[in-house]
Amino acid sequence: MPEPAARPMIEIDAVTRSYGDFHALDRATLTIREGEFFSLLGPSGCGKTTLLRLIAGFDQPTSGTIAIDGQPMAGIPANARPTNMVFQSYAIFPHLKVGENVAYGLKRMKLGAAEEKRRVDEALSMVSLAGLQNRGATELSGGQRQRVALARALVMRPKVLLLDEPLSALDKKLREQMQVELRKLQQAVGITFILVTHDQYEALAMSDRIAVMFGGRIAQVSTPKEIYQKPVNRQVADFLGGMNFIRADLVEENGESIVVDTAAFGRIKTEKPRAFAAKGREATLGIRPERLRVLWDDATAKHEIAGTVVERHYFGEITHLVVDVPGMEKPLSVTETNDFGADDLPLGARIRLGYDPDALVALAD
Repeated sequence: MPEPAARPMIEIDAVTRSYGDFHALDRATLTIREGEFFSLLGPSGCGKTTLLRLIAGFDQPTSGTIAIDGQPMAGIPANARPTNMVFQSYAIFPHLKVGENVAYGLKRMKLGAAEEKRRVDEALSMVSLAGLQNRGATELSGGQRQRVALARALVMRPKVLLLDEPLSALDKKLREQMQVELRKLQQAVGITFILVTHDQYEALAMSDRIAVMFGGRIAQVSTPKEIYQKPVNRQVADFLGGMNFIRADLVEENGESIVVDTAAFGRIKTEKPRAFAAKGREATLGIRPERLRVLWDDATAKHEIAGTVVERHYFGEITHLVVDVPGMEKPLSVTETNDFGADDLPLGARIRLGYDPDALVALAD
């Protein structure tokens, strides 16, 4: 038998936040489950931080409702909600030691010295800072400050941990390391994490589910794999990773699929997205650059096209090729690993590309 779905932890119903005529958030509806690592993903100004602040209680909706663990949050201040937040700046008190920073929120609970110390030690152990209670806040690296901020939030034992781009100040290698550690931490403590990020790869790597947002609205909510492989529209497809867009002529449309003709790929039958609406007889298909593969030497594929390399960009383990294909309005982007020599292909080289027709997905505009 399949496992039962986790119960809702946060229920957001038709929430709008307006500033005069401007809607920072426009009728957002969303359910986030207990124990889920959930990401709000989108460009700057899309409304993701506004939504996080509404959940936290730092701001109030213009309309709509928010419930946490079944309890409506209308009128409940931030300090009375079962949430805690880790800010982008970490907000570590520079005049306090590590242990004092972590214990700061516990002071009002009057737990007693022994219990307070036990909880601080436990929280520091969770974030791999055991033994650093007496270190000064100014003596910490960026990664350590981030861990202290996490410990200070977790020591309060919230039902929901809110993360406002907590890794953006770290360098690339440390950020990637902390992504792994943060995901492991969430799985260990088992509480709901909600991450705000504009970094698509961060959201894909860490999340159980993602809500992609544009202009104050939620465009798509699904698993990382589903959003990446089956984006609901062109805007989502373009934001998450590279995508080749291919103009097509609509031949047939039914309840679940469409048939289109393309200049380079021929006739394609593909699943019809939920919001699909053809503009006259035109449609748009998308295919990811890594789903096109160079056919070396005598290799063949059931489906292939040919073109000319017009650009080549080396990125260490991979090379991005730009390939001019007859009939295409724009050249195709192709991502190839360098183990076969894609990095040595000269400009002007004629190459063949293999593909799976299932990799071509129809996109709503």
